[in-house]
Amino acid sequence: MIKEIEKTAEEKMTKTIGILKKDLAALKAGRANPAMLDRITVEYYGVETPLNQLANISAPEPRVMTIQPWDSKTIGLIEKAILKSDLGITPTNDGKIIRLVVPQLTEERRKELVKVVKKMGEEAKVAVRNTRRDAIDSLKKLKKDNKITEDELKKSEDDMQKCTDKAIKEIDKILESKEKEIMEV
Repeated sequence: MIKEIEKTAEEKMTKTIGILKKDLAALKAGRANPAMLDRITVEYYGVETPLNQLANISAPEPRVMTIQPWDSKTIGLIEKAILKSDLGITPTNDGKIIRLVVPQLTEERRKELVKVVKKMGEEAKVAVRNTRRDAIDSLKKLKKDNKITEDELKKSEDDMQKCTDKAIKEIDKILESKEKEIMEV
């Protein structure tokens, strides 16, 4: 029973870190990153289709992304979807390939992005701490129902704290790396 609670909590913490990584990857940080286009959908034959299912997306240079549609008729639709999105990048095409040049970030924009990153990190930390709290509450309920001993409860609480500390340390490392990437000129 204790192991199940600990395992579930650890899985939730790992998922939280995964979500943070995914969200940070989608953040425009002055570098071309195909993950920036993950949220863009294109209306293709009346169906909203994710862009990455209609084209090959790559970043051949640090500040340039190329989108090569598998069906050349979709170039106009893809361009419209990119213009409609919140990316703020104007696409250019040569009839076969769409190029997106990621603009250089201003100092002010970099500082704003760092604040956004810190906020996302703090939200992830809160989620991890909430997971720990829920797990410890479940353990205390087991203790109250006399299904585990006081010693088992203490050991489990310590294990949950170690797991939480490890997750928080990982989040800090991810945030530090992203901040460094954003502030790089």
